[in-house]
Amino acid sequence: MISILKKELNSFLSSLTGYMVVLVFLILNGLFLWVFPGSFNLLDSGYAGLDGLFFLAPWVFLFLIPALTMRFFADELKTGTIELLLTKPISELELVLGKYFAGLILCLIALAPTLMYVLSIYILGQPQGNLDWGATIGSYIGLIFLSGVYVSIGVFASSLTENQIVAFILSLFFCFFCFSGFEQIATLLSHTGMELSIEKLGISYHYNAISRGVVDTRDVLYFVSLISLFLFGSKLSLESKKW
Repeated sequence: MISILKKELNSFLSSLTGYMVVLVFLILNGLFLWVFPGSFNLLDSGYAGLDGLFFLAPWVFLFLIPALTMRFFADELKTGTIELLLTKPISELELVLGKYFAGLILCLIALAPTLMYVLSIYILGQPQGNLDWGATIGSYIGLIFLSGVYVSIGVFASSLTENQIVAFILSLFFCFFCFSGFEQIATLLSHTGMELSIEKLGISYHYNAISRGVVDTRDVLYFVSLISLFLFGSKLSLESKKW
């Protein structure tokens, strides 16, 4: 697993792919948070908080992470190197986990520079240091879990096809549906008494819950279960390639 992880990280960091994901994420968020006027602009909001970042980041990652992960297995399937990998003394699960953690580490690298925003808000607050640390730390934890789910979905989608564009579209669809789809369905069924149960199936509900600064074990279990589900699906998809 470690060898696969190192291989993927080296592949990202020796090409423009990894750097482009980090730069695009930082540039898009930076423009909305510091340059473009509007409700997301930190200087115009009138209070010391990073709500804009934690609202925008899931939507930016919604496009960037599928673009990052679409080549994970699709490229291996297209070139035929997947057959070589499957003959190595490494299990399908280790192969999946190696690629998964490589993608997750790159997402964490993209998030790390945003800590400068926290420092800026800390300094600019009146009085200085007037920042809701509970909500800020909780939001970062929620964003890490959300990134983990998106990467697991991307790995799964990439294991289904040898076409990178198809993998991107599948991953984008699954990520969007898991993040916002259940919330939309709950809205349509708002008078049935089932709306809350349906909304709890979506990522958005649990992400928002953690972002309030309360890390509930039920929310953590939800994210871990969803990640495990898609990684297990990726493992089954790879095993089916042997048949």
